[in-house]
Amino acid sequence: MRNTSLLLFSTALMLAACTPAPTAKAPVAMERIVKSSSSAKSMMKEKGSSSSRAWDPDLTSDQLLVLHDGGTETPFTSPLVDEHRKGTFVSADCGEPVFRSEQKYDSGTGWPSFWAPISPGAVMEVKDTSGGMTRTEIRSKCGGHLGHVFTDGPQPTGLRYCMNGLALKFIPDAVQ
Repeated sequence: MRNTSLLLFSTALMLAACTPAPTAKAPVAMERIVKSSSSAKSMMKEKGSSSSRAWDPDLTSDQLLVLHDGGTETPFTSPLVDEHRKGTFVSADCGEPVFRSEQKYDSGTGWPSFWAPISPGAVMEVKDTSGGMTRTEIRSKCGGHLGHVFTDGPQPTGLRYCMNGLALKFIPDAVQ
């Protein structure tokens, strides 16, 4: 019983980092944690998409659970958190450009964070009322869950696009 309580407490602390500060109206709730699944590949075909472009068939089960089921990776596990080279972050589901390295910053949350997408319309915003709170979910043009956006980011936008590293791929700029 003690191990279960400790696990629930540490999971709640982990997820709070990529969630806005709790208020009386919006209690902090736990999101789904990424778990491996042998059926994740079959889920890829069922994902609703705003684009006719196919999802990358080489996605891992963990990537599919984030992109398809809206899961959350463990913080500080993505190598993209510490990615500081110049380049473009693309959605892992269909390779569409979503963020540039110039818009990335260290939010301290353990997830890659950006103050703006690469261009207007590069991502889709969807109202998310799961977990007893209202947030803005960020999806790729192909419909994959990338993360959420919050209003506690740096200037010039004041926004924090808190993304799952599993939902992104990094393409470095060509060395000149």
